[in-house]
Amino acid sequence: MPVGGMSIMIVEDEPLIRFNLADFFEEAGFIVFEAEHADEAIAVMRRQPGIRIVVTDVNMPGSMDGLKLAHYISDRYPPTLLFVTSGAVNPTDADLPPDSHFLPKPFDPNNLLRTIERLAS
Repeated sequence: MPVGGMSIMIVEDEPLIRFNLADFFEEAGFIVFEAEHADEAIAVMRRQPGIRIVVTDVNMPGSMDGLKLAHYISDRYPPTLLFVTSGAVNPTDADLPPDSHFLPKPFDPNNLLRTIERLAS
């Protein structure tokens, strides 16, 4: 499946990081959705169930953290590519949903794009 035109959601409470990632993926041809926290991300997923790539930070405000959000999305919206990021925690494989990926911050969005291209093909 070509990457261009695919939908991605960036879930990040730090506006500058979220805006930079959104701009990067828009320039790469993605349809980008943004959420500041898990509750907003769930609302976006309900409105846009075709989103198949989610990048979420672990630490953020709201009713659940990014790990719980990743499990929620994995259970309800398979097959979504999930990327969990953090500069503060390093979750184990057991903490992550199956077939999800952890990216320690800071990470290079170009490397993330190459991983998405490889996994989406």
